[in-house]
Amino acid sequence: MTKKIAIFMMIFVVFGWSQEQTPSLAKIAKLSQKGEKIVSLMCNKAKLPKPQGTIEVLKEKITASYACKKLSKSKLEAVAYYLSNGSIKRSASHIHVPHGAKCPVCGMFVTKYPKWAAMIEVEGKKHYFDGVKDMMKYYIFDVDFPYDRAHIAKIEVTDFYTLDAIPAQKAWYVYDSELYGPMGRELIPFLTEKAAKNFMADHGGERIVHFEEITPKMVMALDGIDFEG
Repeated sequence: MTKKIAIFMMIFVVFGWSQEQTPSLAKIAKLSQKGEKIVSLMCNKAKLPKPQGTIEVLKEKITASYACKKLSKSKLEAVAYYLSNGSIKRSASHIHVPHGAKCPVCGMFVTKYPKWAAMIEVEGKKHYFDGVKDMMKYYIFDVDFPYDRAHIAKIEVTDFYTLDAIPAQKAWYVYDSELYGPMGRELIPFLTEKAAKNFMADHGGERIVHFEEITPKMVMALDGIDFEG
C-alpha cells in the first residue's frame, strides 16, 4: 500500500499533473472587483448566466448570452470571475494557506492551488492539502500517516463555486467528474447538494457523496489503484 502511494505521488509531482492553473486569491479578488464594475457599465445583469461551471465555461456562457457589449478577453475573464466569486467579501472566509506550505501527502506547494485547498488541524497544527483526495488519504490511511485521529480539531475544504472554507463533514462531494484538480481525478466539495448537482450537470461525475461515505477504495480508485483492505 505504502509503495503504491509513493509511486503515484512521484509520477504526479514529476509531471506536474494540473489541468487548471488557478490565480492567487488576491488576483481572484481583484478580477472579481474589476468584473463587478464592468457588469455595472456594460452588461444587462438580468441576461447574465448563473454562476455555474469553471471560468472557461462561464466565459462561453457570457458570450453566448449577449448580456454584455463586446468584451475584450481580459474584461470577459473579469466578468466570469465576478459571476463565479462575487465581490471580495464573499471570499473572506477562504482557507488561509501560509506561504511555502506543502501538502504532506504529495509534497506540492498548496498556495499554487487555492481553489482546491483543504486543511486538517490536529493538536494545534494545521496541515494543508491541494485537494480533497490527498486530504482523505491523510485522514484515512493511519499506517502511512500516523497521528491520533481523536485529536483532530477541524477539517475544512474549499467550496468549488464560492471559494469559501466549509466544514468537510457537512460538504457534498462530486466524485470523479470530468474536471481534474492539481492531482488529477478528484472529490469536488460544495456546501449544498443543489450546487453539487448543478456542477454534475456541467461536468459529469459518478455520484454525489457525504464525507462519511468516502471509503479507502473510492479514494485510491481515483489514482487508478484497486485497493483491497
